[in-house]
Amino acid sequence: MGDVHSFRYKDLYLVLDVESNCLHAVDELAFEAIDLLNKGLSWSQCCQSLAKYYAEADVENVLTELKTLVEKGMLFSKKMSEIDGEEKLVKALCLHVAHACNLRCQYCFADAGSFGEDQFLMTLEVGQKAIDFLLEASGERRHCEVDFFGGEPLLNFDAVKKLTRYGYQKARKKGKIIQFTLTTNAVLMNEEAVRFLKANNFQVILSLDGRPEVHDTMRYDGRGRGSHAAALSGVRRFLDGSVENNYYIRGTFTAQNLDFSNDIRYLVEQGFKRISLEPVVAPPDQSYALKEEHLARLKKEYEMVADLYLQKAQEDQPFEFFHFNIDLERGPCLVKRLSGCGAGKEYLAITPHGEIYPCHQFVGQRQFLMGNVLLENSFRFLPESSFPAAGPLVGECRQCWARYHCGGGCRANAYFVNGDLKRPYALGCSLQKKRLECALYIKAKRHLEAEDQ
Repeated sequence: MGDVHSFRYKDLYLVLDVESNCLHAVDELAFEAIDLLNKGLSWSQCCQSLAKYYAEADVENVLTELKTLVEKGMLFSKKMSEIDGEEKLVKALCLHVAHACNLRCQYCFADAGSFGEDQFLMTLEVGQKAIDFLLEASGERRHCEVDFFGGEPLLNFDAVKKLTRYGYQKARKKGKIIQFTLTTNAVLMNEEAVRFLKANNFQVILSLDGRPEVHDTMRYDGRGRGSHAAALSGVRRFLDGSVENNYYIRGTFTAQNLDFSNDIRYLVEQGFKRISLEPVVAPPDQSYALKEEHLARLKKEYEMVADLYLQKAQEDQPFEFFHFNIDLERGPCLVKRLSGCGAGKEYLAITPHGEIYPCHQFVGQRQFLMGNVLLENSFRFLPESSFPAAGPLVGECRQCWARYHCGGGCRANAYFVNGDLKRPYALGCSLQKKRLECALYIKAKRHLEAEDQ
């Protein structure tokens, strides 16, 4: 039989059919029946086992309903086939317009934004070559994306403005649509930046870790002063009462704030409606690193976030939590579900010097250098030997019930934690699965509540 994931969350018995993505809220009898079938018992063996504890007629009715779901491909459905010969077309660039930063965040993977080199800003020539490269390498794709990144991209705001106009003009000539995003610590978010970003339909990622004392512990300037007040002011300046869905508040939690549900509550109380709070990935010798011993506490915190999510929805004050956004009806397409992380294929990073890497986290790792936009015809996709295929159907991910929702996880995390691109980061996997269970519970709970109204 195909894979299912059965779990009890508070008052609900839930079953996710892994291959079809169908979610079922069932009673205790059906839950036990599915568990026995999943362990390999035949229908008749399952019936005999359950009849010891339940009325025979009830058991037969439940098994009949389950057989109907199986016949419809909604339970124990067949495993997807791998997709061979997928064409590699670049879809998005992470454009490092500034290898420099005005902050010195303690957990920064990019060495204060410089990525281990002298601080440097991207020139207009390099940025234009990068956009030309994207429009060419995207082939027949009509939609392309560019994320202005750093360091702090607002340190090179003049280039951001000019490259945005250049990108729109070039895309229009090629009959393509280009979407721009910008990831910023918000400290330099002034009125000019706000006007420009909104006028050009930017999606903006605004870094804010939560409560002032939490944020200031990890995110401070070159003189050791906390940046929360300045960042919050910049975030408010950008939002300015807006109800648009053109932003995410993106924070990081560490071992210093294991009670991170309180940071999400703080952000919600500030009126922010779109929130993403990510677990730090750090060497285990760092005081702020998350460890296996923290796992039980972190899982409980995610449940508290789920409770807050449902509470605010009932109070007609809903907010989005990035990791609870799942679409079981439409969801990602088959190719996307099977291909996993797009790093090194659909998604690339370009440094201020024009160098091309699989993603922003691999920048500076010379063994993963893929070319340079300043050198004609230098770009090459990395061979399987140095950047092996990954995704939900590779290695240990094949057996994981959450494989189609995480796509095999982050390649960079796998590499930097385990030294192996195909071996997923175990702690990250555990947190991902807990977030997904919370999201499935929310989905089922809201659906059942809507049916009762």
